Amino acid sequence: MALGKELIVIGDRVLIQPDEGEERTDVGLYLPKWAVERETVQGGRIVAIGPGIPLPDPQDIENELWQLSESSGRHIPMQVKAGDYVIFLRKSAIEIKYENKVYLVVPQAAILVAQRE
Repeated sequence: MALGKELIVIGDRVLIQPDEGEERTDVGLYLPKWAVERETVQGGRIVAIGPGIPLPDPQDIENELWQLSESSGRHIPMQVKAGDYVIFLRKSAIEIKYENKVYLVVPQAAILVAQRE
Protein backbone atom coordinates (compact mmCIF):
# COMPACT_ATOMS: atom_id res chain seq x y z
CA MET A 1 0.00 0.00 0.00
CA ALA A 2 1.53 3.35 -1.06
CA LEU A 3 1.46 6.11 1.49
CA GLY A 4 1.71 8.91 -1.07
CA LYS A 5 5.15 10.09 0.02
CA GLU A 6 6.53 13.31 -1.42
CA LEU A 7 10.09 14.58 -1.24
CA ILE A 8 10.09 18.35 -0.61
CA VAL A 9 13.21 20.43 -1.24
CA ILE A 10 13.71 23.22 1.30
CA GLY A 11 15.04 26.77 0.85
CA ASP A 12 17.57 27.50 -1.88
CA ARG A 13 18.55 23.88 -2.44
CA VAL A 14 18.12 21.68 -5.47
CA LEU A 15 17.76 17.92 -5.82
CA ILE A 16 20.04 16.55 -8.54
CA GLN A 17 20.23 13.17 -10.18
CA PRO A 18 24.00 13.00 -10.72
CA ASP A 19 25.73 11.75 -13.83
CA GLU A 20 27.39 8.41 -13.37
CA GLY A 21 31.10 8.96 -12.79
CA GLU A 22 33.38 8.20 -15.69
CA GLU A 23 35.17 5.02 -14.72
CA ARG A 24 37.19 4.92 -17.89
CA THR A 25 39.48 7.59 -19.34
CA ASP A 26 39.56 8.65 -23.00
CA VAL A 27 42.49 6.30 -23.63
CA GLY A 28 40.71 3.33 -22.07
CA LEU A 29 42.24 3.24 -18.57
CA TYR A 30 39.88 2.24 -15.79
CA LEU A 31 39.85 4.50 -12.75
CA PRO A 32 39.14 3.35 -9.20
CA LYS A 33 35.94 4.67 -7.62
CA TRP A 34 37.86 6.88 -5.17
CA ALA A 35 39.56 8.70 -8.07
CA VAL A 36 36.22 9.49 -9.70
CA GLU A 37 34.76 10.72 -6.40
CA ARG A 38 37.62 13.21 -5.88
CA GLU A 39 36.55 15.37 -8.81
CA THR A 40 35.92 18.98 -7.77
CA VAL A 41 32.96 19.50 -10.12
CA GLN A 42 30.19 17.20 -11.24
CA GLY A 43 27.22 17.33 -13.57
CA GLY A 44 23.65 16.20 -13.24
CA ARG A 45 20.01 16.87 -14.02
CA ILE A 46 17.84 18.84 -11.57
CA VAL A 47 14.87 16.79 -10.38
CA ALA A 48 13.32 19.32 -7.96
CA ILE A 49 14.01 22.76 -6.53
CA GLY A 50 13.18 24.53 -3.30
CA PRO A 51 11.17 27.76 -3.16
CA GLY A 52 14.28 29.96 -2.84
CA ILE A 53 15.77 32.12 -0.10
CA PRO A 54 13.05 33.16 2.36
CA LEU A 55 12.48 36.89 2.84
CA PRO A 56 11.20 38.39 6.09
CA ASP A 57 7.87 40.15 6.11
CA PRO A 58 8.45 43.96 6.26
CA GLN A 59 5.96 44.13 9.15
CA ASP A 60 8.30 41.92 11.20
CA ILE A 61 11.31 44.27 11.01
CA GLU A 62 10.77 45.68 14.50
CA ASN A 63 10.21 42.25 16.07
CA GLU A 64 12.89 40.02 17.51
CA LEU A 65 14.07 37.15 15.30
CA TRP A 66 12.29 34.58 17.45
CA GLN A 67 9.03 36.51 17.00
CA LEU A 68 9.09 36.55 13.20
CA SER A 69 5.96 35.22 11.58
CA GLU A 70 6.28 32.35 9.15
CA SER A 71 3.19 33.36 7.20
CA SER A 72 4.81 35.68 4.65
CA GLY A 73 5.77 32.93 2.19
CA ARG A 74 7.95 35.33 0.18
CA HIS A 75 11.15 34.01 -1.36
CA ILE A 76 13.89 35.15 -3.71
CA PRO A 77 13.18 32.87 -6.67
CA MET A 78 15.61 30.23 -7.87
CA GLN A 79 17.58 30.81 -11.08
CA VAL A 80 17.47 27.14 -12.07
CA LYS A 81 14.47 24.97 -12.89
CA ALA A 82 13.67 21.27 -12.74
CA GLY A 83 15.02 19.65 -15.89
CA ASP A 84 18.10 21.90 -16.18
CA TYR A 85 21.46 20.20 -16.59
CA VAL A 86 23.95 21.75 -14.15
CA ILE A 87 27.63 21.65 -13.28
CA PHE A 88 28.17 22.11 -9.54
CA LEU A 89 30.85 21.97 -6.85
CA ARG A 90 30.96 18.39 -5.62
CA LYS A 91 32.21 19.29 -2.12
CA SER A 92 28.96 21.19 -1.44
CA ALA A 93 26.74 18.22 -2.28
CA ILE A 94 25.05 15.96 0.25
CA GLU A 95 24.28 12.47 -1.04
CA ILE A 96 20.93 10.91 -0.15
CA LYS A 97 19.20 7.71 -1.17
CA TYR A 98 15.47 7.91 -1.82
CA GLU A 99 13.39 5.03 -3.16
CA ASN A 100 16.58 3.11 -4.06
CA LYS A 101 17.99 5.98 -6.17
CA VAL A 102 20.96 8.17 -5.33
CA TYR A 103 20.46 11.95 -5.42
CA LEU A 104 22.52 14.94 -4.40
CA VAL A 105 21.17 17.92 -2.47
CA VAL A 106 23.09 21.03 -3.49
CA PRO A 107 22.69 24.69 -2.48
CA GLN A 108 22.02 26.97 -5.43
CA ALA A 109 25.25 28.87 -4.64
CA ALA A 110 27.28 25.74 -5.49
CA ILE A 111 25.91 25.59 -9.04
CA LEU A 112 28.41 26.98 -11.52
CA VAL A 113 26.47 26.80 -14.81
CA ALA A 114 23.12 25.54 -16.05
CA GLN A 115 21.97 24.39 -19.47
CA ARG A 116 18.28 24.71 -20.22
CA GLU A 117 16.61 23.00 -23.18
